Amino acid sequence: MAGNPDFDLFRPSEEHDMLREAVRALAADKIAPFAAEVDDESRFPQESLDALVAADLHAIHVPEEYGGQGGDALAACIVIEEVARACASSSLIPAVNKLGSMPLLVGGSDEVKAAYLPALARGEAMFSYALSEPEAGSDAGGMRTTAVRDGDEWVLNGAKRWITNAGVSKFYTVMAVTDPDKRTRGGITAFVVEDGDEGFSYGALEKKLGIKGSPTRELYFDDVRIPDSRRVGDVGAGFAVAMATLDHTRITIGAQAVGIAQGALDFATAYAKERKQFGKAIAEFQGLQFMLADMAIKLEAARQLVYVAAAKSERGDADLTFFGAAAKCFASDVAMEVTTDAVQVLGGYGYVKDYPVERMMRDAKITQIYEGTNQVQRIVAARQLLAKY
Repeated sequence: MAGNPDFDLFRPSEEHDMLREAVRALAADKIAPFAAEVDDESRFPQESLDALVAADLHAIHVPEEYGGQGGDALAACIVIEEVARACASSSLIPAVNKLGSMPLLVGGSDEVKAAYLPALARGEAMFSYALSEPEAGSDAGGMRTTAVRDGDEWVLNGAKRWITNAGVSKFYTVMAVTDPDKRTRGGITAFVVEDGDEGFSYGALEKKLGIKGSPTRELYFDDVRIPDSRRVGDVGAGFAVAMATLDHTRITIGAQAVGIAQGALDFATAYAKERKQFGKAIAEFQGLQFMLADMAIKLEAARQLVYVAAAKSERGDADLTFFGAAAKCFASDVAMEVTTDAVQVLGGYGYVKDYPVERMMRDAKITQIYEGTNQVQRIVAARQLLAKY
């Protein structure tokens, strides 16, 4: 799918609609049947990866010149949304592939793009993003992982935490301090580290509340030597690359949140039409109708905000930072509210694993936390707003 920077803000193209239909059908057939099992067993959804790779939907954002589909920002959001509707863990395959490789697209040289993007496009490797550390979460500038130049090589030491798909991905975009005195003002640089590099290892799997099918681990760097050819962008440009990346990829978290919420609303609505109390379907009670209506209204508002932000991402609009933060923040808050209400609609049945809404509620929570907590998103949005006046 060719990139289209001029797509209508409020109406996806026919091509986007066809993409949605294709992804929804694939998710129903190849992904949804394994979602509960993946959650129960806390295992990587290999079936989903295989299906997405076979359909060229695992990294739709990779430009055509590197063997990808060249999908625009809205196309990537649609893929993530529709997969998340069935299985949030599986939606992190296309989402994190974009997150991990976006620094290359934002600031990488032609050489580093050519070295890594084709393998991603072919489905031979996944990409992860390594910014957070044990003592540097919201304060990313406080990172301690270092990269010291030694001739034509760099030597990395330190650790990264909360790395999504760690141990499954083959490539990792790693931010490291190259000038301790400058830090966020030109002292951080981005590099690609490969699975199998000497001195590079993984921590134990985190035991999580939700998205249990997506492995989360620490990364450890013990004198990891990599060539300068794996540097992403200029020396010292890493923090700017990291923040620019998040401007684009926070929108995909909004899309994931919308998908999770849509899956919960779909199930709750169908359940309300079948479940009978006091001699009639509970959907006939006005109190529950109002509840479903509020869920649907907020969900559609979130979807439209995500899509507008996607259009701004594709064009590189000046207000992208505000809209990226706003879309992620609003959509994830809506997802948490909608999934919680879906559990309420099902009553006691919503609280047990025989039904999927409790999983969706657990999965929704992380969307308020990763790629910047919603408190941080409000700080970002406020700063953008205040800078205008």
